[in-house]
Amino acid sequence: MIEHSKRSPRLHFLGGAGTVTGSRYLLESASRTILIDCGMYQGLKQLRLRNWHPWPYDLARLSAIVLTHAHIDHSGYLPRLYKLGYRGVVYCTPGTEALLKILLPDAAHLQEEEAEFANRYGYSKHHPAEPLYSAADAEGALGLLCSVDYGATVDLGDGDALCYWPAGHLLGAASAVIALGDGQQRRRVLFSGDIGRYDDDFMADPQPPRGAIDYLLVESTYGNRSHPDDDLDAQLAQIVNATMDRGGVLLVPAFAVGRTQEVLFRLERIERAGRIPTLNVYVDSPMAVDATGIYKRFAQDLNFDWSKTRSRLATAHCHFVKTTADSKALHDVHGGAIIISASGMATGGRILHHLRARLPDARNTVLFAGYQVEGTRGRKIVDGARRVRMLGSDVEVRAHIEDLRSFSAHGDRTDLLRWVGALESTPRRTFVVHGEPAASQALRDTLDDELGHDATVARLDAVVRLT
Repeated sequence: MIEHSKRSPRLHFLGGAGTVTGSRYLLESASRTILIDCGMYQGLKQLRLRNWHPWPYDLARLSAIVLTHAHIDHSGYLPRLYKLGYRGVVYCTPGTEALLKILLPDAAHLQEEEAEFANRYGYSKHHPAEPLYSAADAEGALGLLCSVDYGATVDLGDGDALCYWPAGHLLGAASAVIALGDGQQRRRVLFSGDIGRYDDDFMADPQPPRGAIDYLLVESTYGNRSHPDDDLDAQLAQIVNATMDRGGVLLVPAFAVGRTQEVLFRLERIERAGRIPTLNVYVDSPMAVDATGIYKRFAQDLNFDWSKTRSRLATAHCHFVKTTADSKALHDVHGGAIIISASGMATGGRILHHLRARLPDARNTVLFAGYQVEGTRGRKIVDGARRVRMLGSDVEVRAHIEDLRSFSAHGDRTDLLRWVGALESTPRRTFVVHGEPAASQALRDTLDDELGHDATVARLDAVVRLT
């Protein structure tokens, strides 16, 4: 159990260090303890098992939770903490709050479904298998949310404060500045969250905070890579047209929140420009349907003027599929159609049924629209697997496989350096987080050598003092 500090502030790297998942950073001072991000581990089994580890801190001493955005690897552990007894405030932006209202109940449903499946087929080591948290825990956690607008200052007490700055990346995504103390002892700690892309067609640019920063935690998902300087619309049009020429169906595994909306935005644009034929487009995900409505409510986070055009998140013949019966009926669609379904890494959800039906047919195309984490079914497919197991059976991979990582909502190395370089001062110390080891080390080296930072790659479970 972590002990409360009465000395200088300390940072505990409880997640999102040495990996791109499970973001959790505990900021502890003499007056309060704040958890920044509350993410679930995803991907490799040894990482997912960490979700079940005992929580290492006295929840009664946890003053607040600050979420940078709604993605499950940053928010999905919140219902678990509610289950364990946390009843304090959870700060987030209004856009994040709106997305969490659909994401957390869905995450709980998946937990309950997995436990039920394990009990039915007896493959769990625990009898009976239990979910990490329940739908009731998710609803309880939602009741703790307190939304804060970008740029507004939240008084945390004793001179401590919180302020959010737009991070791009996802609707409602923010970087969080937490100021501790006052006067000469005041320290400002900046948590980047996930930084989006500059000059993106879909999402607005990230905005670095104003004022001096003493300590910086910066993500490094693409710390050693640059996104291809490609015409994404042209690539998408080519893939659509090639699939239609073969008489196939284009199947797009896509995250229900964020990626589905960008795919729709681009399909509508190239369809309107006559670069692809007018096709039936099926969005087969109840969550994606709900999320698309939320995106239309928070247009200020997006990079186009909705008032000057018709709806940009639906093609001419776009069908939003909610019921299970309508989803199953899509198996009877043959050629001349696009199906977008979740999950984006083919780890669960309706997409598995579509993959099982479509992968064996060489006329079809499966387009992965974004990075596939190691250990996921999507990663195995893009890495060239000729057979994958899903829904209890092995499935032959004969369909064309396309991997458009340019769809990534993460800023690349250039974007990250641009964002850090725009800070008004060089932090005393910089901690590189949320990246695989090679990516984190590459970004650390550049920050150290070219921007003059005292940069360190954060280690999981490490504790550092902010002197």
